[in-house]
Amino acid sequence: MHDYCVIGGGIVGVATAYRLLDRHPGASLLLVEKADALGVHQTGHNSGVIHSGIYYEPGSLKARLCRAGAQQTKEFAAAHDIPFRVCGKLLVATDSAEHARMVTLYERSVTNGVEVELLDTAELVRREPRVTGVGALYVPSTGIIDYQRVTAALADEVRAAGGEIVLGTEITAIDETADAVTVSGPSGSWRAARLVVCGGLQADRLARLAGVDTDLRIVPFRGEYYQLPPDRSDLVHTLIYPIPDPELPFLGVHLSPTIDGGLTVGPNAVLGLSREGYRKGSVDLRDAREVLGYRGFHRVAAANVRTGLREMRNSVFKRGYLAECRRYCPELTRQDLLPREAGIRAQAVRWDGTLVHDFLLERTARSVHVLNAPSPAATSALPIAAHIAAQLDA
Repeated sequence: MHDYCVIGGGIVGVATAYRLLDRHPGASLLLVEKADALGVHQTGHNSGVIHSGIYYEPGSLKARLCRAGAQQTKEFAAAHDIPFRVCGKLLVATDSAEHARMVTLYERSVTNGVEVELLDTAELVRREPRVTGVGALYVPSTGIIDYQRVTAALADEVRAAGGEIVLGTEITAIDETADAVTVSGPSGSWRAARLVVCGGLQADRLARLAGVDTDLRIVPFRGEYYQLPPDRSDLVHTLIYPIPDPELPFLGVHLSPTIDGGLTVGPNAVLGLSREGYRKGSVDLRDAREVLGYRGFHRVAAANVRTGLREMRNSVFKRGYLAECRRYCPELTRQDLLPREAGIRAQAVRWDGTLVHDFLLERTARSVHVLNAPSPAATSALPIAAHIAAQLDA
């Protein structure tokens, strides 16, 4: 029997294994991942941003853990020769309504202890001549990195500490008793004294397998990206974000330099009908049936009809997507938007239609389930993992 079992090989799961073995040297630990490689879903399909923690509700787990995670990510990367760059981020207001939200966001960032500068139009243009707006927030601590490389380095540390990682193994049953937890699937069965489930896009299903009493459901949202041509990669030098709508969990279409020297634009946010299908038009009948038959999703859709229709239109017609970008970068053209693989966000939604904004963990006597860990989970992975390890030992 193992001391610990971790289900899920994304960055949060692998970081949790790393923290558990660091906390308990010599412990027996097994990590099980359904895919044939680590970090293939949300970890490997994002903008690669090291977030600062500017957006999040003061006192929330996101606010507390993102700031710590940004520093820990940079320290871990430096110690393991993983390239990263602190390029900073500009959040650009393009009209008076966004400017008012920008000032509110500035006040929140101060409360969260994030260093930020309030810029007028002239200073915005001086820093980024190809970006236009009525003002901006500059966050100097934001960076870029490849989170799959971070995950691979964490996995190396897990193996070096004696942990076992099993790939290509789906878990289809979880049985918790008074003295152990048994996880099993077509490939075998394992017992452990403690279990952590970091299921990402499958988090709700794994929780139900374990008998966790929760009313939420994972609703997948596709985030569609474009890649700019190589000769446009110097269009901007910092990350360029719009001022987010506080009513929505998404940050909007942004320009993101990547650690490999590229420049991406995206993502939008449209309903996904396949939790793990990245090609446009992907449909998984089980996934589609579950989301379209879920009352919580119906309520979310009813409350966001205009936003949903706009996102769907922009997904179908490149012109609408381009218009979102040109609000702050008017020289972009349709020819600049080259195809890039989409990402899928695992968004937890409750039965009453409430979107779960914060990280959410659920405990049983012998397990911890991570039920909601969207962005900035990659940035926050190391402190999330420490938080999980502490809960498991409590």
